[in-house]
This record gives sequence, structure tokens and C-alpha cells, in this order.
Amino acid sequence: MTLTLYHFTRKYSGRLRIILPLLLFILFCSQQVGAQVNIFDLRKQKDTITRFSDPPAKQKRFGRAALELGLAEIAPWTYDRYIVNVDYARISWKTTGHNLNPGSWTWDNDPFQTNQFGHPYHGSMFYSAFRSNGYSFWQSVPATMVGSYLWETFAENQAPAPNDFINTSFGGIVLGEMTYRLSNKIINNHRRGFKRQASEVLGFLVNPMNGLNRIIDGKWGKVVGPANRSQDDSSKVSAEFDLGARKFNSGNQGLLTHGRFGWFGRAKLLYGASNENLHTPFSNISITAEFGKDDSSAVNVISVYGSLAGWDVSLSDSVENLIIISANYDYIRNAAFFYGGQSVKANLLSEFKLLNGFKVNTAVGAGLIILGAAPDPYLYRGRNYDYGSGFAINGRAGFNIGNRFYYSINYRGSWLMTINGNKSHYFLHTITNEISYRVLKDLSISAEPGYFRLEGNYKNHPDVDKIYPYLRISTRYRVNL
Repeated sequence: MTLTLYHFTRKYSGRLRIILPLLLFILFCSQQVGAQVNIFDLRKQKDTITRFSDPPAKQKRFGRAALELGLAEIAPWTYDRYIVNVDYARISWKTTGHNLNPGSWTWDNDPFQTNQFGHPYHGSMFYSAFRSNGYSFWQSVPATMVGSYLWETFAENQAPAPNDFINTSFGGIVLGEMTYRLSNKIINNHRRGFKRQASEVLGFLVNPMNGLNRIIDGKWGKVVGPANRSQDDSSKVSAEFDLGARKFNSGNQGLLTHGRFGWFGRAKLLYGASNENLHTPFSNISITAEFGKDDSSAVNVISVYGSLAGWDVSLSDSVENLIIISANYDYIRNAAFFYGGQSVKANLLSEFKLLNGFKVNTAVGAGLIILGAAPDPYLYRGRNYDYGSGFAINGRAGFNIGNRFYYSINYRGSWLMTINGNKSHYFLHTITNEISYRVLKDLSISAEPGYFRLEGNYKNHPDVDKIYPYLRISTRYRVNL
């Protein structure tokens, strides 16, 4: 299904909705500068307990939450039907009756950006309607699914699509909890003046539902005294901001001999410590967003990792191990390659402390791809990607010398069996090397060579085996909030 909210925003404000909050967040981060940290360093900062919890007496407002979920349904439909007058918004009792029939469900062929980003973002509104009205993570999950189902059956005259329901529900949960936590973290309830108002505006842009409820509840701009600091989200947030040049090769030569460099920007945020609140969903979140000059879209990467549950299985003070179950959302779209997927993984995070401050960090993970979208050059019903489910693995190893020189190698692999598309199965691989050298306290130079590889095995078409190398060179600024 075409997500109607994005018919307008994709053309006019879709890019601003991602880039503007990112730029404002950079300005917010630049006010506070800290030391370089990693996921294990965060827990050693004992001055503040890393935690996030709703106030114990926070009231659950079901009526208002349901009303706001309805608003998230009606507002984009109203725009589509009465302002841009698109055909799929012309609903009737006949179309609703057809869509309520379980046998009517069918996979759609909407554009990649609409299905893999537009629907998850829309789902985050359904989720946030309940999350920002006093409901917990798990209590807000059903609301996302209900909102997705209502949109598929009532808001369009096209048949409901399984891919839309999954993308809106699972992706909406991941993006919804991530933006809900960041929105609350950005706002400083003890601050006054311009910085306070700027943080309120940025928090609203990151999660509009949360911002709306702050206005309704009279919290917008209200100063909270020191006695209420115990209710603040004191989770640590570290960030890296890269600005530089990148180059992709969309051919199959395996070398960066074609194309030219273009500018790019990237933000990596780490929320919370990986070994704190292990049984609290999304107490640890990793977010990567990349944008730049590209022929495909302004936003090229959105990747979110959120912990669902974890266990500390450390062997000693010098060998630390964590087992983490994570929910993952990935959106990649550049001039050479694209992929979208949602998965659940089991991860083993380790740090080995060796002599003279030498540290080695590793991470391995494996799990199920609930739904992934892989490029298909042969098209299927006019769609240039196939939907599949499968298995994913990843691995990373990095070492740090004196908090000055850092090197890591990363591998991500996926196997997808097509469930809607040309009869096929896919292997997708990504290998990345990253070298970084800190030249000043918080400023580094970084180089990242790597490549994507797509292997498509088809029953009725010739197989595909393509390599897409790339190179990123950037300056990197680190902050710790």
C-alpha cells in the first residue's frame, strides 16, 4: 500500500524531517564535549546511574491514546483524499468489506522508500500514541499492530498487504521506542530560555506524539525543580559525527574506478550502557543515520539496534561478556545498492583488556530476518525488489591503542528465501574496514573502505553476482552527553 502521509512529505518535507532534527541535534550535542567512550566504558562512569523508567505514578490515558492513534489514521487519509485527491484514498463500505475478508490480503508493489521507510515511520506514530500516554514498551506493541491493521483495511481501497503490516508494526515499534527515548532525553526540564525552547522543538520533531502530549499536559517549557531530578532519564549518550567524501561503484568491476566523490554526513548515537538495565527493552540503543549527495535519495542509511533483554556472562574483570537479544531495523539506499530489513538477533559482546591499555572489542550476532527486501534486476510486477525471510549473521572485531588509534573490521551477511517475487534466494554480504586516528581531544580522521555483495540465485533467470565497492573518508567529532 502507498502510505499516504509520505505522498506529500517525500516530495517536500521528507528530507527535512530527517536532516533538520539531525542538524539541530548536532547543535545540541556541541554544547557539551566529553571523552571518547565505547559500550563498556559507559558503565564505569559511576557518577550517574544509567537508567530510564516512567515515573511510578504516571497515569495511563487510554482514551487520549486511542484518540491520537485515530488522528494518526485520519490526518494522512484526509490529506490524500481531499487535498491531493489520490485514487487509493477513495474508500467506501464496499472497499472496506473487501479488505476485511482475510482472503483479500496480497503483497503490493509500492516503491522501496515507501514500504521500507514510510510505513515504519507511520507505525511509530501508532506506537507513540500509547507510549507517550503512560503505557510501557510491551503495552504499546499491540497498539502498533492495531493501527497498522486499521490502516490496511479501512484507509485505502487497495487490498491489504502483508509486507505493509509487518513493516508498519515491527518497524514502527523499533522507530517508535527509539524516538520516544531520544525525545525525552533531549529535553532538559531544568533549563530555561532559548536552549530550553530549542530542545522542546527538537524533541517535538524527533517524536511528534510525545511533543503533542507535552503541550497538552502543560509540560512544554515548564521548569522542574531539583527535588524531581530522580525522575529524569540519566542514561548516557555518546555520539560520533562524520563529515567527508564518499565514492560508490555501481558497476561490477570490484574496483573504485568509476564514479566520483561526493560529500556525506553521518551520525552514530549510542544511548545507554549495554550492561545496565539488561532486562529493560531499549535500555541500550545504537543508531546510525547517513545522508549526502547521491542520485537515489538524500537519506542513505537508517539503522537502529535496540536491546530487548540481556545477561552478563563475564568471566573476569579483564574478560567481559554480554549476551543481548536485539530488535533491528535497517534501511540502506544509495546510488549503487539498496536493502531493507527487520530482524531479531542474539548478540555476544565482549571486551578483552590486555597489557598497556590495549583493548580488543568483539561482537558476534545471529538471528532471524522477519522480512527483508533485496534488489531484483528482473523486476516482479514492476517492483525492483523481492521480499523474503531468512537468517542473518554479523561479526566485528576492533582494537584500541591508547584511545588514539582505532581499527575495526566488520562483516554482515544475510540469506533470504523469496516469499514474494521471482523464484529465488539471495546472499548479501557487507565487509567494512575502518581506521581512525585521534588528532585532537575529540577530533579524529577516519577512512572506511568496504563493499556490498549481492548474490541472487534464480529459478527462471540467470543468476546475479555483483560487487559494489565504496570508500568513505571523513573527519570525526566525538561527544559524550
